[in-house]
Amino acid sequence: MVPIAPLTVVLFATIVIGVAATLTAWRARPEPGSLPLVAMLAGQSWWSTCLVFQVQATTLQAKMFWVDISWVGVVVIPVAWLAFALQYTGRDEYLQCRYLVLVSLVPALTIVLALTGEYHDLFYRESRLLVQNGSLRIHRTVGPWFWLITGYTYLLGLFGGIPILSLLSSDARPFRGQSFALLLGTLAPWMSNVFFLLGFYDTSGLDPTPVAFSVSGVAYLAAVTRFRLFGASPSPTHRARRLVFTKMHDGAVVVDRHDTVVDMNEPATEVLGVSPSDALGSPATSVIPSYDDFPSEGALSTPLSIDSDRGVGRYDVSVVPIDDVHDRPLGRVISFHDVSDILRERQRLKVLNRVLRHNLRTEANLIAGYADLLADGDEAHESSLIKERTQRIIDVGDKGRAVVELFERDWSEVEPRDVATLLDSCVTDVAAEYPEASIVVGEAPTNASVLAVLKPVVLNLVENSVEHNSTDVPWVEVSARVVEGTVEIRVVDNGDGIGDYERRVLAQGEESPLEHGSGLGLWLVTWGVDIADGSVTFENRQPSGSVATVRVPNVSVPAEVQAR
Repeated sequence: MVPIAPLTVVLFATIVIGVAATLTAWRARPEPGSLPLVAMLAGQSWWSTCLVFQVQATTLQAKMFWVDISWVGVVVIPVAWLAFALQYTGRDEYLQCRYLVLVSLVPALTIVLALTGEYHDLFYRESRLLVQNGSLRIHRTVGPWFWLITGYTYLLGLFGGIPILSLLSSDARPFRGQSFALLLGTLAPWMSNVFFLLGFYDTSGLDPTPVAFSVSGVAYLAAVTRFRLFGASPSPTHRARRLVFTKMHDGAVVVDRHDTVVDMNEPATEVLGVSPSDALGSPATSVIPSYDDFPSEGALSTPLSIDSDRGVGRYDVSVVPIDDVHDRPLGRVISFHDVSDILRERQRLKVLNRVLRHNLRTEANLIAGYADLLADGDEAHESSLIKERTQRIIDVGDKGRAVVELFERDWSEVEPRDVATLLDSCVTDVAAEYPEASIVVGEAPTNASVLAVLKPVVLNLVENSVEHNSTDVPWVEVSARVVEGTVEIRVVDNGDGIGDYERRVLAQGEESPLEHGSGLGLWLVTWGVDIADGSVTFENRQPSGSVATVRVPNVSVPAEVQAR
């Protein structure tokens, strides 16, 4: 048996540590879990304090009093632990008042029975004083309610430990540290209590659990200070995952391995035109059109048409299997992404492409023909102006067709282009159209490749440099170099430069009636570079001219090298 003096010192140290941890948790309010943790630590400190007075008491009546009122702290601990675990891990939907009242009924009744023990023997059947090793100890024969509240306490502790235990496998290091400290602080006194109840060691009738609270206090202090218990909280994650499912824009339906609908979010009810009460528990074939045609995994090859109260919608359908930890199938998540607007936009692009390709050019050629007829008369100057403007219309149409092709073509399926060959090709094409210009290729790497979408990008940059150049001899130099897995292409000219408003519009990514670019060429460049997962910058040079710098991945370099 531990002597009285050393035991009292240990208990006082336990109380000091517990109060320090309680105050630390109190200062963290209103962080999730702070108030339940305060209640739990206060319950531990109360129990330890009562044990100090019980040890020092010299009469049976006094010792019984301190044992009885210690139950106030004893029963608070498991309820507060469960509330802390639920709130801290984001499962606070279970902390509604009616649930807390229900969970607290047995502890509340325990306090009543402990304080009225002289009128019944449900809690303790017999109490007497014993002298052991020169010290007075109280010996009490327990009744049925003692074992009931003991089992209930461990049950609440188990339920609270499950969500905390799940954090041990978290990818976030602070959460792993927090859960380890919390579990250590909880298991230490509980294991001490279990050993005491099973009679593993002789404590002369004293429950050593409050002594183990010193370990709890240190562990909880470490969780708060070292592992930022209230600075890095997992509480949003549990609710956020459910929120992502319920509030995501796409419709989502969960089916089990027997193809029965077991869950669905709100957008899915709108897509399918059904209510959850009618859909849940029903076969998927009766809820989802063409369900039998869905792949076991992956995306449906063509958009699915669904007729609902909102009209006919077109949806991309994807199927993701759900497996357990042993890779056994549990079910599938089926998502519906509305592509109706995208398909309508694609249709509009096709119509625009046809108009630009045929109608606009045909009408422009007719206008040019009539202008030639005027040239034979006195309207030669007017004829020249008409033909100049007509050519601009044709150029806009050509740029428009290039933009349409830029978005319609799957560039990932086109063979990458050697950088040096691509630059030579672009310069040759533009030089043939503008023989008066001086267009040269500077330094270019021979061991680098880029996506084929860079061909219209560089072509338009060179054309722009020549077209927007008021000098007598337009000059353009195109060069490239490899910088750490990236190809950097520079187009330098001696032209008029790029206006601030042009660069501002391109940086904003959209036009307005008051701010807009002068054409489609630079937009084609910007969009093409974006498709190539690159970037482009424009600068003016002194005394005149501009510099366009395109940076894109070097696709001839392995992906793992680019990532370094």
